[in-house]
Formats: sequence, C-alpha cells, structure tokens
Amino acid sequence: MIQQVMTSPGVIEFREIPTPVPGKGQVLVKIKKIGVCGSDIHVWHGKHPFTSYPVTQGHEVSGQVVSLGEGVTGLTPGQKVTIEPQVYCGKCYPCTHGKYNLCEELKVMGFQTTGTASEFFAVDASKVTPLPDSMSYDEGAMIEPTAVAIHAVRQAGDVTGMNVAVLGAGPIGNLVAQAAKACGASKVLISDVSDLRLDKALECGVDAVVNTAKEDFGEAMVACFGPDKADVIYDCAANDTTMGQAIKYARKGSTIILVGVYAGMATVDLAVLNDHELDLNTTMMYRHPDYLDAIRFVNEGAIQLRPLMSRHFAFADYAEAYRFIDANRETSMKILIDVDGED
Repeated sequence: MIQQVMTSPGVIEFREIPTPVPGKGQVLVKIKKIGVCGSDIHVWHGKHPFTSYPVTQGHEVSGQVVSLGEGVTGLTPGQKVTIEPQVYCGKCYPCTHGKYNLCEELKVMGFQTTGTASEFFAVDASKVTPLPDSMSYDEGAMIEPTAVAIHAVRQAGDVTGMNVAVLGAGPIGNLVAQAAKACGASKVLISDVSDLRLDKALECGVDAVVNTAKEDFGEAMVACFGPDKADVIYDCAANDTTMGQAIKYARKGSTIILVGVYAGMATVDLAVLNDHELDLNTTMMYRHPDYLDAIRFVNEGAIQLRPLMSRHFAFADYAEAYRFIDANRETSMKILIDVDGED
C-alpha cells in the first residue's frame, strides 16, 4: 500500500509499504478521507512544538472496516467508521480519573505517532467509532474537529438558554458556535475579520456576526444580547487581540473559555480579569462521549459540515493541498484529502 510521509518541513514523500494485518484487538480500516487542520499546517511549516520528522500525518479521518483482528466484536467489515487519534497510557492520574485527553504521556496520531495518511490503517478497535450509513465519508472526516467544538462548549457546563459569543470564525470557531446552538444556547454571536467566514457562519445558522475590523466587539455584544452581554465567551482565535477583547468586554463574573492554541506567550490584562472576577477556563481535545454527540448532532442536522468544505485534493496531491491553504488562508475553511475517491 501507499503511505504518506513528511520527511522534513514542506517535503512529502509517498512510500510503498506492506498492507498491515490487524493484530489481536485491532481493526483494519480502508482510509477514505482525511481533513487538514491548523496543527497539520504548523507541521508543514516546521512550527509544531511537539512533532518531529519523519511523520505520517492524518488525524481527522473516515474510512471503511476491511477486517477484524482476533477478539474484536461490535464492528462489521464494510462499516463506515471514524478513528479517535489519541494514544494514552491509561495509568496516570488524568487517565485513571476519566480525563484521558489530558494523559501525562499523550500522543496524537499524525504528530507524535503514526497517522492515518495511508491506504489502509490498523488500529485498536477501542479507537474506532461507527458512523451512520447515511453519513458521508466527507462528514465522517470532520467528526474529530466537531468533537473538539462540543468538548469546548461543555467546558462552560450546561449552556442551555445562555447567550454565547465566539471569537474567531474559522473552522473550529464556526463549529463551536454551531455546537453551542446544538447544546441549547439561546443566541450565538460570532466575530472575525473575514466577511467570507462570517457569511459561512450565517449559512450554518449562527444568529449574529460582527466584523471586528469594522465594528467594536463590545458594542456588538450589547446590540446582540442587551446590556448583560454574553454569559460565556469562547476565544477560538487565541491571540492577544481576541483574548484582550474577551477580557475587556466580558460581563463581570462571567466565563471565558480559551479554545484556540496560542502561538507564543500571551500578553493580556490579568488585572482586569482579576478585578472583574472572570473565570478563565481552557479546553483540550475531547473524549469519546464528545465523538458520539458530534455524530448525533451532524446526523440530525443540528450541525452543518458541508458549508465548511472548501476543496478536495487527491492523495497524491497532499503537498499541493498545503500550498493551496497557504495561498488562500482567508478564503478557505476545511480542505479534504481523498485517499479513496468514494463518498
């Protein structure tokens, strides 16, 4: 079979290797679609702090079960599936207290261990989650970022009836806004400096948008929610500008969730955070229930994924996909790699 390998930043090769045979407790999956995310782009540019080379990428993925190893039950050859890419020890304090997404030895497929960017992939059955027959492989490859969004939303607890503001309308910000609505938020406002991304948010059912290159975020919150502003603010852009806006304009005593990943050290006004008794919380990846909810919300139509799909690239054109993203950052959302052309 063919496997993708990034041998160094900006250099991708394809290697012919034997098709794996699933071992005890494993499943052999024929990979169909792979989504490209911001972390993958950091690897492409050599700026991911926890990835070394060579590395096979691919952590947002869908596929089809080919065969089952000894002892595997509950899955069937031909079944549509997605793969949860976390590799955790199961022994440390977070793992033994239900928070394996925070494992002290956490590895993620495509970064610290081999990813799914190959024609076939053998993986522990525990990491394979079935998809409905009605769900496309394109949508299946986007369950992972959708689970990220659902986990982030729930870091604020039950958002039913809440007013929610989201800073950053890229793929994760868009999905956080949609997930907040799916989880029962009363009204959701999303901000960005790209009208295209804001238009996508409206297309996906987000209630209100604001371009902060043209309008004041604080004024927009009052216009949207009234003087009490938002109950919770999610920063999905993760830079000093957006976190500064969140801290400056949050209602006293309310909550900010940092969703995005800072590229460097933050310089923000913690004195205001303290003085306003703001709760600053964070979020890290997801757990299995978030995957199940992601699949359910997408299948029910509560979260829309197709408007976010910008373009497909053939498996052999993996590097071209990265070059396209670099050249079209303001006009592209989710890029998908067709490992197998079937949808």
